[in-house]
Parts: sequence; structure tokens; C-alpha cells
Amino acid sequence: DRVLIRIKDLTVEKADEVVWVRGRIHTSRAKGKQCFLVLRQQQFNIQALVAVGQHASKQMVKFAANINKESIVDVEGVVRKAYQKIGGCTQQDVELHVQRIYVISLAEPRLPLQLDDAVRPEVDGEEDGRATVNQDTRLDNRVIDLRTSTSQAIFCLQSGICQLFRETLIRKGFVEIQTPKIISAASEGGANVFTVSYFKSNAYLAQSPQLYKQMCICADFEKVFCIGPVFRAEDSNTHRHLTEFVGLDIEMAFNYHYHEVVDEIADTLVQIFKGLQERFQTEIQTVNKQFPCEPFKFLEPTLRLEYREAVAMLREAGVEMGDEEDLSTPNEKLLGRLVKEKYDTDFYILDKYPLAVRPFYTMPDPVNPKNSNSYDMFMRGEEILSGAQRIHDPQLLTERAQHHGIDLEKIKAYIDSFRFGAPPHAGGGIGLERVTMLYLGLHNVRQTSMFPRDPKRLTP
Repeated sequence: DRVLIRIKDLTVEKADEVVWVRGRIHTSRAKGKQCFLVLRQQQFNIQALVAVGQHASKQMVKFAANINKESIVDVEGVVRKAYQKIGGCTQQDVELHVQRIYVISLAEPRLPLQLDDAVRPEVDGEEDGRATVNQDTRLDNRVIDLRTSTSQAIFCLQSGICQLFRETLIRKGFVEIQTPKIISAASEGGANVFTVSYFKSNAYLAQSPQLYKQMCICADFEKVFCIGPVFRAEDSNTHRHLTEFVGLDIEMAFNYHYHEVVDEIADTLVQIFKGLQERFQTEIQTVNKQFPCEPFKFLEPTLRLEYREAVAMLREAGVEMGDEEDLSTPNEKLLGRLVKEKYDTDFYILDKYPLAVRPFYTMPDPVNPKNSNSYDMFMRGEEILSGAQRIHDPQLLTERAQHHGIDLEKIKAYIDSFRFGAPPHAGGGIGLERVTMLYLGLHNVRQTSMFPRDPKRLTP
């Protein structure tokens, strides 16, 4: 008949109540005839006291003190108001006076990493000589690392991004779709795809759901989105690239101008940022304890600059680059700093990219043939979305594919999908892990991928 209470709900309002709590033994410290335990559930913890008395013998105190760290226990105890704030615990105003304790699952005595070391800010570790945990050790022992308060907060917030993305788009009249991840050809004709054996032939893991999003627009769905895995066979070992990540993808028909779509996507991201501020302050503050960062800033409406304006800002800052040259990663980051200084925003849009640096299916600008109706969106100086108006005319699409040297046979199904009447449309794809990383100001996308995949890591 036990009713287990969540640690986060143990507040002064519960004082003097007898409760049952399940948690992990985070730390234990014996002192004379008593033992202090810290019980943890996700990012919440509470101090528990086992003391010799009416409900606890010396043997029970000794037993509690010797339970291995990370073991799961059920505890019956009385909630007591603390005489002073309990540092190091989320529940600082109360403690639990233990009457009974049961070990539900005993952890091995030797842990591959200590959770206190794993949440210590690196600067603090360097200053006082205490241990910190490097990234490879964390990822090799990911199940332990995911128990830390920081990881718990990161992935709760990431879940919130998906929830807010879905909520916002459904409210805007979008339909959620699911697209195939096994495809017959790489739509861009490139080599950055994973080949898989498919019965008596080969298939590929999808680089994006773009073809299928566009086919749904051609099928009169008008507004669609999907959330799902995306695969990129790129031999990149950077702080922001993965070979598998979660894509938040949007596609939408428009009436008069592709900026209708740009504005809809930008507003969706703004609604996500506002929702995170309102619903996830505890998680943001938990992450900031280990990884201090300035709060994420954004404007309403979102700042939109044309590519030529960005080039001018960079040239003014001493960067030499051509009008039709793509942004390098260092120049992206520099531009982010310049935009922040001038406009005080971490989120902005670059519009009208040079046609020469965009994929074959990008619609050329009808006014200036050297430009395109394409755009990227940036957070803290790093790209999180690449999008464009798509060419919906099969003849123009064929010409652009030939211009890029793409084998038309390999993209026949893609071109054919526009032959029976296709509305003008645009869209884009957002990397979930990258948005989480940049919103929180973290330094590596592997921190925001639960089980990251890159050229060097296929386990766990």
C-alpha cells in the first residue's frame, strides 16, 4: 500500500508527514550514531538522516552507511523542516528522517565515473585540482553520465523543444507526417549518404525528408512538418556535426511570396524560445551552474538581413570575401558577434544567398539571377536551419540539375512529382541537438545528443 512521493514534491507543506520515497543513493556519510544520505531523483535531491533511536538501530545506521552509491532504495521517513538551508540539495528547506529503508537494486561498488566530478564546472576543477570528467569517458559510460543533474536538465529541455515545435505548428494548421528513412537514391546526387543492403539491391539512409515533404505539398496538404532521424555520411569531427541527428522539418505552400514561409518558421522558433523561458527555468538554471552562459536573446519580429548586408558587415570588420562566396564557420561566428553588438539578438535570419552556393532545387531570385530565394537561420552565430523556396517547375528543375552535373535518372522520381501541378512552396530543416546546444550555450553537440553518432563513435 505504499504511495511513493516525488522528491521534488517534498516541501515544507509536507512537514511532519510520513512518506515513502524512491531514489538513488547519491552520497552517504556516517557520523557517530547517525548517517546522512543524499537521495536523488533526476535533477532533484534531498538529505535523509538515519539516526539511532526509536525507529533505527546501530545495525540499521551501519547498513545504510554501507549501501553502494547509485543503488536504488525505498525509504519511509518523516519530512522535517530544516533548521537552516541544506546546501547541495535542491530541497533545501526540508530533510527526511528515515524510519525504514529497503534496497531495491544494488549498484556495483566501483563506478566508472563519479557524478559529483561529472557536474563540476571545468574551471572550478582546474583551480582547486579536483577531478572533472572528459567527454569520451562520459560517452563511454553514457548511462551513468545521463544521471547527472546537468544531463537530466538538458534532455528535459530538449523534450520541451520537440513539444513546443509540435504544439506551435499544429496550432498554425500544420499536419504532422512520417517519411521513409530508407530511400532508393540520394536526392542531391551526392556521396554523403549511407548505403545499406536492401534485399538484392542497395538503398540509402535518408539525408533529409525533403522529397517526401514536397510530395505532400504537391498532394495538397499545404502545411506539413515531421520530427525524425536524419543521416549524413560526412567524415566531419566538429563540435556541431553528427552522422545521425533529429531533424525538425517544415514545408509549406505559400500564396504570394516565400517570405510567408520564412516568417512562419521564424515565429515558430520564437514561440519555442518563449516557451522554454516560461516552462524550463529550473532546467536552464541547472545547466548554467555547470556551464555558465548569458541568457538567450531574440527579437520580435525576428531580425532579417540580406546576404549582401552580412558580407558588408564582415568586410567592415576586416574579412576579405567575394560577393558569391559562402560563409565559413569562423565568419559565421564573427557575424554572430557583430549582429549581437549591433542589434542585441542571438537569433537572426540571413536571406537571399548567392545561387552558386545553394543546392540545385533552390529557386533563383527573379530580380537578380545571381541570388536565390533561400535563407539560413542562426543562433549565437551558428546556423541551425537551412531553407529555400523550392523549384516547383519540372523544366526549370531539370535545367538546374543538369547545371549542377546531377544524373537525371537518379532524381527522376523527384522531378516527376512536380509534373502534375505543384503549388509554390518553401521549407527548411532544423537540427534539434544543435538548437539545444546553442540555446543553452554549450560547447559540443554531443552534450545534447543522448547517444551520439559520429565517424568515431557507434556505441553505446
